[in-house]
Amino acid sequence: MIINHTNLAILNQAFSGAFKGGLASAAPMWSQLATLVPSTTAEQKYGWLGKITRFREWIGERQYQNLVVHDYAIKNKTFENTVTVNRDEIDDDQFGVYTPVIQQLGQDAAQHPDEMVFGLLNAGFTTPCFDGQYFFDTDHPVGAPGRQKSVSNFQGGSGTPWFLLDTSKVLKPLIYQKRRDYTFTPKTSLTDDNVFSRNEFVWGADGRGNAGFGLWQMAFASREDLTIDSFSDAQAQHESFVGDDGKPLVIRSTELWVPPHLARKAREIVVAERLANGASNVMAGTAKVVSCPWLVK
Repeated sequence: MIINHTNLAILNQAFSGAFKGGLASAAPMWSQLATLVPSTTAEQKYGWLGKITRFREWIGERQYQNLVVHDYAIKNKTFENTVTVNRDEIDDDQFGVYTPVIQQLGQDAAQHPDEMVFGLLNAGFTTPCFDGQYFFDTDHPVGAPGRQKSVSNFQGGSGTPWFLLDTSKVLKPLIYQKRRDYTFTPKTSLTDDNVFSRNEFVWGADGRGNAGFGLWQMAFASREDLTIDSFSDAQAQHESFVGDDGKPLVIRSTELWVPPHLARKAREIVVAERLANGASNVMAGTAKVVSCPWLVK
């Protein structure tokens, strides 16, 4: 290919299309358990996370429900992924072999939020959330100031973690905070330093955002062996959660998230109509199994 402005513009257009194609072809999972929150600043504060309120009969004047305001914030981070191609490869018409690389760059951009969101979920046993406790913990404070009691969303154990999630609410268990979409940028001008000094064309993608915790009440974790008894106990605990006012939060543990090697066991518990001994499975249909490769073993 003759290296000139016109041909490089055509090449950049083709690679941009390949990036967008890869971006569109990916099937990220983060939106299933994380709420998308657009961000316009370097750091987004979520003081309202502690404000779970309820309607009451209007008798007399309104009652202002001034609940605890938490100092929880998510700082945005910038991420990049960059590839280089030797100018001689383009000169020798070898650019076609790099199209899949650019497509993969697009797929990687689409799936990068998965890496952030599920990385945070996996770290939920040792990472604080809005109330200062670990996201999965045994002593979350619940109740009015001075009358709080400890509530657990962690069943215990030391094995492979599995999770019960309520994703039916507006605010899901996790937050994906997006400051800037992932964009594709070429550096192929013959006067660019990378071309002049290193004889390389450069294409890169970058985006800005981060992941954070939503309401811990929307998630329940266990490291116990996944059995019909541990599942039913965890579901019962999760769906019994109440708010600071003592009223039910109406939690629905509708999804059982497991790493792939636990998927069969999970389906035997909540999908199969019969148990191994032939008895009816009373837990069948009580949750949807989601096998997620991002979850740790």
